[in-house]
Amino acid sequence: MLRVVWIALSFCLMQVVNAEAKSPLIAAASSLRFAMPELEQAFIATGGTNLRVSFGSSGNLSRQIMQGAPHELFLSADTAYVTALIDKGLTKDRGAIYAYGRLALITAKNSGLEVKPDFAGIRTALASGRLKRFAIANPEHAPYGRAAKEVLEKIGLWKKIRPFLILGENISQTAQFAISSSAQGGLVSYSLALAPVVAAKTKQVQIPMSWHQPLKHHMVLLKGAAKETVAFYQFMRSPKAQEILSRNGFSKF
Repeated sequence: MLRVVWIALSFCLMQVVNAEAKSPLIAAASSLRFAMPELEQAFIATGGTNLRVSFGSSGNLSRQIMQGAPHELFLSADTAYVTALIDKGLTKDRGAIYAYGRLALITAKNSGLEVKPDFAGIRTALASGRLKRFAIANPEHAPYGRAAKEVLEKIGLWKKIRPFLILGENISQTAQFAISSSAQGGLVSYSLALAPVVAAKTKQVQIPMSWHQPLKHHMVLLKGAAKETVAFYQFMRSPKAQEILSRNGFSKF
């Protein structure tokens, strides 16, 4: 009897391990953090599997993949980091654009800072000394940080605001800074600005796409990707996935 029970338990354990092994292991830009649960549920509804997702800045995730991280799909917020993996021979092909990212200016509701499309409120706060901390993602490895720097340079605020910047390791941490006591506001992805936890605590305005280089969200399958991962890759360009991404602050490819 004990032998039968042990065999049954072993079989169940093997099923769990096999199911886990078949779950796509995905490296995803932090801007996707709030959209991904909905994308996963929609994928499962089509007959797909659960996902295992690691979020981070595109630059850091790309470096981890180069160092041997066992990801099967890379959902980057930037084409350059995908190209670097292609050049290293780590991908199945050249991948595809699945969305375009947008930036938003947000300030904490209790910051006393005005949110205007022309950044007039930020300029006034800088001139009066009321601006103490302003958050952007690190431009060195976060695409949204690079875009934020481009925006601030375009409107002539980069040199003035630089001493007050606090840099997030990724855009998700940047949003956390912007709604906490760490900063009075910041430039974050529009996808995170729309998230209920952020929207409830901030005033916000969307930044024109023409103010920075396009944030091309580029995905690529990595060598060794299982068929379940390929299925999710294909799903990401489906009308359903595009509708979810659009509702979560991304522009369609």
